[in-house]
Amino acid sequence: MAIRSHHHFTVSTGTASHWGAAAKMCLDGLGPFRAKGANIGFLYATEPFADDLASLHTFLRETTPIETWVGGIVPGLCAQSAEYRQGGALGIMVGTLPTGSFRPLLAKDFPAAASEGGRAVIVHGDPRHPLITSLCQDLRRSMTRSVGGFVSAAGPEHQLAGSLVQGGVSGLLLEQGTDLIVGLTQGCSPIGPVHFVTQSARNIVMELDGLPALDILKTEAGDLIARDLRRAGGYIHIGILDDETYSVRSLVGIDSSHGFLAITSEIEDGARVVFVRRDANTAQRDLAEMLTRMRTALNGRSPLGALYFTCAARGVHMFGAEGQEMAQIRAALDNLPLLGFFANGEIANGQIYSYTGVLAVLASS
Repeated sequence: MAIRSHHHFTVSTGTASHWGAAAKMCLDGLGPFRAKGANIGFLYATEPFADDLASLHTFLRETTPIETWVGGIVPGLCAQSAEYRQGGALGIMVGTLPTGSFRPLLAKDFPAAASEGGRAVIVHGDPRHPLITSLCQDLRRSMTRSVGGFVSAAGPEHQLAGSLVQGGVSGLLLEQGTDLIVGLTQGCSPIGPVHFVTQSARNIVMELDGLPALDILKTEAGDLIARDLRRAGGYIHIGILDDETYSVRSLVGIDSSHGFLAITSEIEDGARVVFVRRDANTAQRDLAEMLTRMRTALNGRSPLGALYFTCAARGVHMFGAEGQEMAQIRAALDNLPLLGFFANGEIANGQIYSYTGVLAVLASS
């Protein structure tokens, strides 16, 4: 299916040891009009600029016509087909959305916004916030579509949502006139059937379907891993099912004497789980399938720009070449303007994920 691409957004990046030099590079990258007519900007900066978010925000408001900026400090930046994990880097995406179709939002405003007809929200969360999980649960209850990621845990607890805001969850609400197409890629494939957790304690999975959890893992992972359980680390994970999707959790410990498995989050009796395999080939195939679904979901509408929130363990670590993950997305979406960051956790429809890529395509309604 061909995509009618009328790009209303522009992406620009800058790298430097000082935030001012990086910001000037971004402005120069926008060209001579410097975002003329634009009314919304997304801004992500890497951790060396953690103390400079307020200065960056002020500078961009003074040098462009854009009043509304959203974003924050991130563990790593990805823009177009490039990755920036070392040193100071700044990425911006600027463009035009219909007047009255968007507004910055704080977590406390989500329920009211939903009751007033809010359609979707792009969110940024602070992983240090003690109530971050419950805030995302509130988001899930109040918004039918939400997408985003956890920003950096370094420096001040600041984000941008029209102004400098403190921690928690903030973002951009989209209302009539702008649509948001959301895609999720897990980079995993199941290696066996769904099981029920029949005995657990906090983050320890003791029994699955009444049998020692380790016995199930050995059976499904195959003889090679069963003989040397160290091979399971980073390769075999547990997916906790939620409706039609699952959240991937890593194995962090194996008790061979009791047959227990320790994972990276708490789990309860009755939960449905599946063992999954993650490798580079699976990740590339799963990303391609997600992009096919995104093209179909656009259904002839004009994409304006895209944001991508991907796990810090993905990118070059999973795809083998720097920028390959982003390049695959851009190729599938006709070189759509693309900005994003390597996250400390990804958010799709209020659910917190890890090791995933979450894509948000802005489109005309």
